[in-house]
Amino acid sequence: MKYKHYHWVIKTMSLLLFATAAAAEQNHDLYQDSTNRLSLSLQFGLNISANFKGIGGSLNPSYHGVNPRRTPRGDAFNYDDGYVLTDISGNAGNQSWYWGYDNASQISGNTIAFDHSSAAANGSSASGNADSSTNPGFELDYTRQLGTKESWHNLRYGIDSAVNFVPISMSENSTFGATVTKQTDVYSFTPGTTPPTGPYQGSYQGPGFVINVPRTGTATTLYPNATVASKDNFSANLWGFHLGPYAELPFGSREQFTLALAGGFAFGILDANDSWKQTVSGPGITSVSSKGGGDDVSCLWGGYVGLVADYQISDHWGIAGGVQFQDLGDYDHNFGGRQVNLDLSQSILVQVGISCNF
Repeated sequence: MKYKHYHWVIKTMSLLLFATAAAAEQNHDLYQDSTNRLSLSLQFGLNISANFKGIGGSLNPSYHGVNPRRTPRGDAFNYDDGYVLTDISGNAGNQSWYWGYDNASQISGNTIAFDHSSAAANGSSASGNADSSTNPGFELDYTRQLGTKESWHNLRYGIDSAVNFVPISMSENSTFGATVTKQTDVYSFTPGTTPPTGPYQGSYQGPGFVINVPRTGTATTLYPNATVASKDNFSANLWGFHLGPYAELPFGSREQFTLALAGGFAFGILDANDSWKQTVSGPGITSVSSKGGGDDVSCLWGGYVGLVADYQISDHWGIAGGVQFQDLGDYDHNFGGRQVNLDLSQSILVQVGISCNF
């Protein structure tokens, strides 16, 4: 049964190829008179990768731009468990009422402690790598024939231009050992006074309970056996344009098959988004999760070179396929605490579609 099935498939394909060749032969003269070609192709972007830096870093979610902890005025916390900032008076008399804290355990005598934690990888850089999945895009290409060199086997030449779209999607997951550094800063307040019960958030305008600034002491504690688990989701839409000369050689007795080489200037608009989350845990420390992300639109430029094959099946229509090498350089952006480096310097674009000569 399987042999019989394949037999009919082969027979059907043979008939289609025969009909295609007959149509090309019948309409050969019309094709020779065409000076314009418009091609629409599916396009797949390959050899696109990204590097994610800044894994670990500050463990305070308010540093990363997504659902940050904010003061009543909208300023970010500068500690994991509170904030001490400059009030409307400029901290006159070395005191500030623009401060807040989370819980009573931070108070000892007439002092209050604030923690700031960060993590660094043990034995390796805190970074991860990912490759783009091969999501399909498209390209619309227009070529204008300017002339023919009959002495060069009827070599045709002209201008090639195109607009294309490549969706980029990648995820990165990494887990590594880390050392957590916790810095504890201590501030004093007037003996005999009692701070408001935590959690408490003082205002910028005041008045309110004041603490003394600057800090009266600081201490650093290391936790060397921590673990950082990180996940990044990066996506982007790359709209591209290119323009340059092309040269095309026809083949066959009726020249229905052509091979074209093109190259020139390439320009891209990248609409990018990254969202990330990391969790730090380990002996002696409380598990801390932080997240971040953001959006960005950037312009890129560079060059391209491409090879395209086209086979005419009628006076106007053909089947086209090709490959492009495109260099748009490197894209770097900080998405709320995570530095993303997208390598677009060695992109390979594979295309298959239809062409129309007129």
